[in-house]
Amino acid sequence: MSDPRPLPMGSTIGILGGGQLGRMLALAAARLGFRTHIYCPDPDSPAFDVTPSRTVAAYDDEQALAVFAARVDVVTYEFENVPARTAAFLGELKPLRPGASALAVAQDRLAEKAFLTVNRVPVAPFAAITDLDRLEAAIDELGTPAVLKTTRLGYDGKGQRIVRNMEEAAHAWEVLSPRPLVLEQFVPFEKEISVVAARGLDGDIATFEAAENVHRDHILKTSTVPATVSRRTAARAGQIAAGIAEALGYVGVLGVEFFVLPGGRLLVNEIAPRVHNSGHWTEAVCVTDQFEQHIRAIAGWPLGDPTRLADVVMENLIGDEIAAIPLGLGVAVRPHAYGKAESRKGRKMGHINRLVLKKRAG
Repeated sequence: MSDPRPLPMGSTIGILGGGQLGRMLALAAARLGFRTHIYCPDPDSPAFDVTPSRTVAAYDDEQALAVFAARVDVVTYEFENVPARTAAFLGELKPLRPGASALAVAQDRLAEKAFLTVNRVPVAPFAAITDLDRLEAAIDELGTPAVLKTTRLGYDGKGQRIVRNMEEAAHAWEVLSPRPLVLEQFVPFEKEISVVAARGLDGDIATFEAAENVHRDHILKTSTVPATVSRRTAARAGQIAAGIAEALGYVGVLGVEFFVLPGGRLLVNEIAPRVHNSGHWTEAVCVTDQFEQHIRAIAGWPLGDPTRLADVVMENLIGDEIAAIPLGLGVAVRPHAYGKAESRKGRKMGHINRLVLKKRAG
């Protein structure tokens, strides 16, 4: 279902998913005068703390989905693993932004790589892996080291293994699921960057600056802006992200992750059809942050100004690191706790933005 008219203030935005991204979307929506209704099967979802309406039900419960759809004016999501059937069902009832086709591309690594390749976006050499014979042939073709990944449900390093020989590859094949898998050639990248881009209902596109990302134990630890890449490389990353949004006919915010190779050459690692962890820095130093930008886009409002006002380092607080917030963080630091009840190893509990403020002359 499509409706080109902008949503008036007071409309209700339905959000699939009740994690920290849903929470931050709900907060941004409230600032713009919208109500939110969050749908999530987990009764302890942290996003429930900041929304006036909630539904606790499974994503395949069509009766609950229909009631949810009747109570909202547009539907969006905070994670890319929304079941395809759920997206299609809701899309018949209310505007779904981003659309089901963009979701289908981004939630399957093979579909994503095929889409990027067709649109002449550079990616690492890869092969679809359906059985051990195909895996052995792909190892011979792509060489080692390589990375064997699930095509679905992978995040924060889950669902992938680095393989250095056929014996390791065969073991990875046995433990990784669901199948088929995808084998990617290991690329000698110098650093990782990402760009958060937004496309409005009217086709207008705005991109935030590239962030330089550092991972620890496969989980994003810091995003630094500006990234230590050339202006040309940063501009090219923004152009690629904008082109992806345009090719998808996308509405909303998406994240595009890149490998930076020697000489500044870029390869797209993956795309995420949602607000992105590496864009959390925008809430501290941009005129319009990524969460407000997403709400503006899906509501059919004009996109906001993505201009950055200061340098910044975003740091994820993982597990017990959340204890840093009440202990005091010094000046020019903006904390954000996600309200999760239980701190666990490897769980994102919040983040902090450390600003580098420019000194005034005189």
